[in-house]
This record gives sequence, structure tokens and C-alpha cells, in this order.
Amino acid sequence: MAEFTRTMVSRFRQYVGERRRAKRHTVRLAFSISVADRAKSFNGARRTRVMEGHTLDLSTSGLALIVPAITLGEHHIVGENRSLNVKLQLPVEAIDLTVTPVRYESLEEHETETGYLIGVKILEMSDVDRAKFEKYVSGFSERKP
Repeated sequence: MAEFTRTMVSRFRQYVGERRRAKRHTVRLAFSISVADRAKSFNGARRTRVMEGHTLDLSTSGLALIVPAITLGEHHIVGENRSLNVKLQLPVEAIDLTVTPVRYESLEEHETETGYLIGVKILEMSDVDRAKFEKYVSGFSERKP
């Protein structure tokens, strides 16, 4: 049934047109994702839980993230109006991004991946990290004719 749904969505996109504006590039990069925990530790500092994962693809405006679970502590990481902190490991160094989930799906029936696919939109990053990220992404266009 899931395959039928994906097929119908794919055909619908062909009919209506692809909504994505930025070119997506398939690349596997490690990342960690976190949500600030409202609970405070014994010394008054916020505890932050982190989940590790990897990208499926990326563009200058968003990422497709593969994570092992859809919850981080007591937080549902794809909740409405949720902002997430992502530390993305580029080949040379890590950059920090703030993202918001726009969709997710379980990878139960996927042949090679397990966990969840989360599509996220990039909300913000520092100017320095933005320059590094855009330089990295532009390298894909230069490599492919």
C-alpha cells in the first residue's frame, strides 16, 4: 500500500509540477540533531539531548534527514512549529543550522534505510556557515555537466 501511495504522489508531482525550487543533491553526511529540553538539571542548566543520523539529500534550502526515531526524549521532533538545531558534518568541518520539519515518513518498507525520513526547511544559519554550505552545494553543479 505504501508503494502505491508513493507512486501516486510521484505521478501527481509530474502532473502538477515539482514544488521544490532548489536542485537536490544525493549525499550522505553525518549530523546531530537536538531540541532544547525545558527540563532543567540539578544545577539549573538546560539538558540537551542529541540524536545522530545522516542525510539522504540536500539543497540550498533544505535537507532530507534519516533518523532512527521520531522522538527525542519526550519531544516529538516533527511537531508543529518545531525548530531543530542541526550540526551538519561537511567534508572539511561542521556547520550549525536551524531547521523546521515540513514532512516525515516511516522507512519501514524501505529496502536499505531504517528509521524515519524527515524533510526539513533551513530557517537560519550564520553568514559564515551559509557561505561554507553554499560553496559545498555549488560543488555538485560544477562536477556534473
